[in-house]
Parts: sequence; C-alpha cells; structure tokens
Amino acid sequence: MIYNKKMIFCKYSLKKLNTFNINVNANKVIKVKNLIELCELWKKYKQKNRPCLILGEGSNILFLKNFYGLVIVNRIKGIYISESKKYWHLHINSGENWHKLVKFTIKNKIYGLENLALIPGCVGSAPIQNIGAYGSSIQDFCEYVDIINPINKNIKRINKKNCNFKYRDSIFKHNYKNYIIISIGLFLSKKWVPNLNYNDLKKLKHNIHITPKKIFNYICHIRKKKIPYHKIYGNAGSFFKNPIVSPNLGKKLLKIFSNMPFSLENNFFKLSAGWLINKCKFKGYIRKGVMVHSKQCLILLNRFNTSSGRDILNLAIKIYNSVGKKFGIWLEPEVKIIDNYGEIDPCIFFKKNTKF
Repeated sequence: MIYNKKMIFCKYSLKKLNTFNINVNANKVIKVKNLIELCELWKKYKQKNRPCLILGEGSNILFLKNFYGLVIVNRIKGIYISESKKYWHLHINSGENWHKLVKFTIKNKIYGLENLALIPGCVGSAPIQNIGAYGSSIQDFCEYVDIINPINKNIKRINKKNCNFKYRDSIFKHNYKNYIIISIGLFLSKKWVPNLNYNDLKKLKHNIHITPKKIFNYICHIRKKKIPYHKIYGNAGSFFKNPIVSPNLGKKLLKIFSNMPFSLENNFFKLSAGWLINKCKFKGYIRKGVMVHSKQCLILLNRFNTSSGRDILNLAIKIYNSVGKKFGIWLEPEVKIIDNYGEIDPCIFFKKNTKF
C-alpha cells in the first residue's frame, strides 16, 4: 500500500524511547501492560494496513525517519519461580527489564545470570539476539520462548532446541515474523559454578571467596567504564557483531597481524570487530556529531544527542567499507534499522552501499 504522507501525523516523540536519542516521532505511541490490550491494538492497526512496532527500551534500534504507524511500548511484567530437584525455573514476561531481572535473581539467591549484568533492554528482545557477555549467553539458560500471533491470539511455545541459537542470532530473527515474544523460560542450576573463563574475568579465579554478587558487581564496573550512559551520550552498545571467519582467512590474517586477538570456535576464527575498526584508524573519529568511542571502537556515540539516524548510519557504512577493504571482512550490524514503515534488513542495506 502507498501511504499519503500528508495524512500521517507523526506527533509522538520517540527520543526518550531509543537509546541513540534520535529525535524522531511516531503516528501513535501507547504503553501496554497486558496481553489483551497489545493484541487489540496490533489487530486494529494491521486491519487499517498501518505499520506496527513493538518496543521494549529501544536499546538495539536505529530510527532513520519518523515512523508512520503505531509504536507499542511493552510493559507486560511478571516473574514466576518454580523449582525442581536440581534447578530453579523462571517464567518471565517480555516487558521486564533484563538487568533488573539479573538483580532480582541474585537478591533471591538464584545464581547463574551474573555474567549478563547491565545488558540493556527488555526480556522479550533477549532471545532474538541471543544476548551474551563475558562468556555467557541466554542460550545457556533458556528453556523455552513463548510467542503469540496477535491477530488470532495463537500462542506457541518454542523449546530451546528449536530456537536455533547461534552467536547473536536465533530463529526469531528469521521466522515467526507475524508473532511477538510474550515470555521466556529460564532454568538455573541450584549448584552454582562461577563462569570465569572470559579474559576480563580470569583474575577473579584467584579469589577463593568469589561469589555471584562479586562477579555481578565486577561486571557492572567494567561495563560502566567501557560503555557510556546512553542518556548522556546516545548509543546502542556494540554496533557490529564480532566476525567469525574461515580457518584460511584467519590464518592468513594472523600471519600479517601477529597481535590480532581471536578465539577459535570449531576451527573458525572469531575476531574482535573493535580491533579491526581501530586498525582502520577510527578510534575517536567524529563525523557530523557521531563519534567512534575511544575506549571501545564498536560503540558509535550520538556525541551531542543532535545527530540524525542517517548520520549514524553513514558513519557505520564508512566503517563497514574501510574494514572490508583492509581485511576482506564485511561486518554485520547488530542494531535494527527502522524507517517510516518498519525494519530494513541491515545486511541487505549495507551490501547495497558496499564500495570496493
């Protein structure tokens, strides 16, 4: 359908609903606290053939333009605990804040999520990206994901084995486009074993009095040093994924760059995107108010909170092309790119702007 732009009034600000602090508007913004209301709103707008977008906290979103439809802000909350002999079982509704969930588990002596502290966003977006940090990811604890078709209210439970979890990827990125994640199930062992294999955590192995709360506090400290608070400098955390390349390319690059950081995953090389960007001399680079963070080159900052989504995207494309030319590696963005009508496939968008 072709929309008459003159008839679409975008008067509801989204600036406080996206962590890039992009100053765009939507036709309508409504916060929902229950599933029935969410389904009714979605169905109403879809019957009018208007676009709808579900937002948690907007921590992985880049708005390019005003949104010509309804933005539903998910605030459907609830945490429910049960237990078996070996595990705690948590059923969490999708509108819960992820970091608050981690704090809740530690307060209630349910351990395991501490490595995932201070990851922004809501629970509903966690399985889509298969969020992860410091050697852990949600796939380590996921039991199931519940989704709903808001038109016919059909609910499906997707068990972990069918979620197709991979590095920053899952089945929810590719299938179930007409469904919305409404809750997730996690299982956490009652026998806690600290996960200290990540490089930044290895020095904690020598602490014989290590506790989940100490790991939680340490990771919060690290993340606060690395990632600027988004209300001061708009950002979405890591803009690009760390690339995983073939053994041949990995070995070839290692011969040229002997100090290149990497890890091996089934003989494939997982490289540091931040290191690649830094090698292209982007650290601290500023263009139209968008800055490559000097402490972590994977983070793009809306330095004065006045840049547009297009300004941020243009710098990301410049980085994408520079890394591609220098290393033969084409970075994949983590953030969702949203235009007037909804999400644009970021991979296709970047490939269209490739400069050889």
